[in-house]
Amino acid sequence: MRKIGLWLALTGVLAATPALAANGDAARWKAEAARVSIIRDDWGIAHVHGQSDADAVFGMVYAQAEDDFHRIEINYLTNLGQMSEAEGDKFIAQDLRARLYVDPVDLQARYAKAPATLRLLMDAWADGLNYFLATHPDVKPEALTHFEPWMALCFSEGSIGGDIERISLAKLADFYGEPRVASLELAQAERLETPTGSNGIAIAPSNTVDHHALLLINPHTSYYFRSELQMSSDQGLNAYGAATWGQFFLYQGFNARLGWMHTSSHANAVDAYLETIVRKDGQLYYRYGAALRPVRSSQVAIRYKAADGTFGEKTFTIYKTHHGPIVATVGDKWVAEKMMFKPVEALEQGFDLTKATNFTDYMKVMEFKANTSNNTVYADADGNIAYLHPQFIPRRNDRFDYDQPLDGSDPDTDWHGVHALNEAPHLLNPKVGWIQNTNNGPYTAAGPDSPRAADFPRYMDDSGENMRGLHAIALLTDRHDFSLQGLRAAAFDPNLPGFKILITALLKAYDNAPPNDPSKAALAEQIAVLRGWDERWGADSAPTSLAVYWAEALWKAAGKPLGARTKDYDDILTHTTDAQKLVALQAASDKLTADFGTWRTPWGEINRFQRRTDDLVQQYSDTAPSLPVAFTSSQWGSLASISGRKTPDLKRRYGESGNSFVAMVEFGPRVHAVAITAGGESGDPASKHFVDEALRYTTGNLREVYFYPDQLKDHTERTYHPGDL
Repeated sequence: MRKIGLWLALTGVLAATPALAANGDAARWKAEAARVSIIRDDWGIAHVHGQSDADAVFGMVYAQAEDDFHRIEINYLTNLGQMSEAEGDKFIAQDLRARLYVDPVDLQARYAKAPATLRLLMDAWADGLNYFLATHPDVKPEALTHFEPWMALCFSEGSIGGDIERISLAKLADFYGEPRVASLELAQAERLETPTGSNGIAIAPSNTVDHHALLLINPHTSYYFRSELQMSSDQGLNAYGAATWGQFFLYQGFNARLGWMHTSSHANAVDAYLETIVRKDGQLYYRYGAALRPVRSSQVAIRYKAADGTFGEKTFTIYKTHHGPIVATVGDKWVAEKMMFKPVEALEQGFDLTKATNFTDYMKVMEFKANTSNNTVYADADGNIAYLHPQFIPRRNDRFDYDQPLDGSDPDTDWHGVHALNEAPHLLNPKVGWIQNTNNGPYTAAGPDSPRAADFPRYMDDSGENMRGLHAIALLTDRHDFSLQGLRAAAFDPNLPGFKILITALLKAYDNAPPNDPSKAALAEQIAVLRGWDERWGADSAPTSLAVYWAEALWKAAGKPLGARTKDYDDILTHTTDAQKLVALQAASDKLTADFGTWRTPWGEINRFQRRTDDLVQQYSDTAPSLPVAFTSSQWGSLASISGRKTPDLKRRYGESGNSFVAMVEFGPRVHAVAITAGGESGDPASKHFVDEALRYTTGNLREVYFYPDQLKDHTERTYHPGDL
């Protein structure tokens, strides 16, 4: 029931803000709220229904704000280039990077020209956030006290790391004369440098027990990066999944007819150009072919909070060529970064995908071509499974290496339009009956039925295979008895194919050592344990601990960053000697013994899940409660992934990325899904939904998704309208 007292209280709150009251905001917000209902299930997950799609957007972003307004604000401060207003001048370089592309005046103009249907959604988005702030005076924003509809355009791509993050903050700061200081992305303390990624698997009806298509949705992001929810309307919207905090579309998820899983792609759609700068008559030019073109310049002012709480401002002159903004120097060349910037189309594509009801509809939405960073694994109730490459891939001359900076003066290096969708690697219903993508190349996506690399330009993808890909292919090949639970078992299969390769090399090194080699006796017990190991992770597995510490020491000895691709494994084995392999094993044994008293320490004693606060950079403690996690980093080929951080004051390592939102979906007459979210839905440590999913998360014990009203009937915690107390 709506509480009438709230409206009286709200009227007083809004009346204290004359500008808002004069603009009729209060009446509009009340009317929107009255058209929205929110059901919180017994996991605290919001099921939002509105009369219109715009009403649903109003309600879903309001619900997100209830769960974690702080993360919403941080996302928009970051993407608007206003972090310095909240956190001080150490974020100026990060803000400057954002402002190279995001100009409020430009976004306002794009909003004004956007389709009317999209403007309605953006209007509702801003209203939902502003209504939340008006009805929650206890929530104190750091800097964003009011949201405008155009702001939604600054953050229209929901990836864990957008294309803009390829620009080095250190090099950008050097070019524009800003001191090298910390930033949000650089302030993550000492991470374990393990590869990250995501898994998507689609299984055709021919390979399932009940002859329904199945989909695995398994993004590997930083924990608490997205909100799990359902949004529906009387206009046909009804989708469930994960929304990046503050966005009004579900980035990964499903509706009653189809589902989609995005994995980070290695397709090349961002290029760096080396510009030859010529100074002439007091003006700056850059060489392009036989001509000189003027370098464009403009002013950007970054407002920042000083240590005493007052505000200052730094103004920068930024430079651009037709390739893009200048972001660094290489020798005497300036570096321009060229990337897609289509915020209106990206926002349309993100939302419209949630309403597609069949593969044809889905592909029509893909024609927006506003996605550069994601492969997509797809499944639907018609039995279709598909693989789709990023839709925005510039057409280029394949004789150049677009992974390296290009000669900006050579017109042949430039973009020449965008590829048609069917010109990129893609799959629809391969004969093998399965598709997988683990941030590996598309050329193994369906085993023998995969696209052929020879048919496409190199810049479409050159990532090659990784250990998770080998693992997924082994699990999927020649298997025709998948069920929802069978897919869950595959997603948490404990095999570590990377160690099958590495341990074989270690054993060979040990066996080939001379009999009088001191390592023969010193490492005999460790070698015996690893020789008898089945290369499977487990919370009670001491060999897992020894193997992980040994392999990390081996990579360190070789002076190389960890890498999970098959060519990384070939490289590390080629560039380390037998003696180095044995020395690394001794180093791993010594480290485990020093930290835990014995090198036989079970993996679950070391690898932990802990959530104590809602800080963006978590503070961990070996003396505070935590839970064991059996699975490992994806580095070693584990499909279920955990990566973490270990600082000198910690002996254990604590997960903060990897499996985040995980779902398995079966597309039968009624969609059936199970899911889990790291920790819990709420960002409030006082909420019972802050860590209520932690144990299930660490064990892979997924819960039922309540997609239909009859499923919610006995699992409803609260039903209310936005603004109800």
